[in-house]
Parts: sequence; structure tokens; C-alpha cells
Amino acid sequence: MNGEAPPRDEMLRALEAVLLVAAEPVSSTVLAQLLETDRGAVEESLARLAEDYERAGSGLVLRNVAGGWRLFSHPSAAPVVERFILSSRHTRLTKAALETMAIVAYKQPVTRHQVAAIRGVNSDGVLSALVDRGLLEEVGRDEGPGRPLLFGTTPEFLERLGLASIGDLPSLAPLLEEPERDDAGHVSEEIPIEPESDDGA
Repeated sequence: MNGEAPPRDEMLRALEAVLLVAAEPVSSTVLAQLLETDRGAVEESLARLAEDYERAGSGLVLRNVAGGWRLFSHPSAAPVVERFILSSRHTRLTKAALETMAIVAYKQPVTRHQVAAIRGVNSDGVLSALVDRGLLEEVGRDEGPGRPLLFGTTPEFLERLGLASIGDLPSLAPLLEEPERDDAGHVSEEIPIEPESDDGA
């Protein structure tokens, strides 16, 4: 570290860029090391950057928290930010999305064509949406003609379903068993009644 501070505008730009991609608060000491300057100059620039955000009415707020500096969305924008997060990643999945996700989960790795063949309809858009949500991901390429992309589930998929591994998915075997038929060969429509639990649920 030479102790010579970079031009002020350059320092502000560098600090803002680092804080934008940081996943946790960054101390002024670490920032000073990155910019190869002294901590005092960094803290002065951080204070100015925080003031600039406030004066400009920005949607960002720079705060000194937990021993470091971090960018936050402005509290007044919280309702809009919340709606965006809920609408983009946590809304209920459509029937098409559930079908597609189930096919990939049980058949992975699987290509777009294979998913479409099982569903009987083009599933490119649904696959892309599930990838965007972080539930599916590209896991390689098939060795067949054209080397199409292969898709599989992600750790977030397991987390959302409360599974430790793909091996914990329920077996499909009971769903594939032949239905019971009567003497005339007709499928029985009788629905077995589960015994009531002790709590009456």
C-alpha cells in the first residue's frame, strides 16, 4: 500500500462498485487495501457517498453496520421491493411448471425435447422460468446429435421441498401400479378411506 489516494471521483466509483456486489458489510480496512490507500481517505469518501445518495433522493442507502459498509434499498421503497421479490421468485407455481419440475426431478438429467415429449407440449418457456427461479439449472450437454442442453434440479429445489437429496423424493412405484378391477374387468372407482388419526385431522 503506497498510501496515495486515487482521484476522488475514481475512489467513489470504485467503492460504489465493490459495495454493489458485496454480499455482506465490507470494512473500511478491507476497502482501503483494495484501493491501496489509507483508511481515513476511504472513510471520508464513504461518508460523502452516503450523503450523495441521501441528497439525490436515491433508492439506495449506504450504511455502516456490523463493522462494515453495505448498500441497502431505501426503506420507503420496501413495499415495491417486496412485491418484486414475491412476484419474481416466490409466487405459486403453475400446473405446467409443476409438471415440468417433476419430470426433471425424476428423469434428470433431461433435455428440453425429452420434457416436451413427456408433457406433449413445448416446454421451453416453462423450463426457462424455472431456471430463472433457481429451481432448475443447466447441468451439461447430451452426447446425442446437436449436443442439447441437459437440465437438473438445484440445491434451492431441495431446500424448497425440504429434501436432503434427490434420493428422498417419494417413489413413483405406487402411482404406476395397475388399478384394481372387478370381475367384469372394470376399474374399481371405490376410494379407500383412511382411518382417522387420534387428533381427528
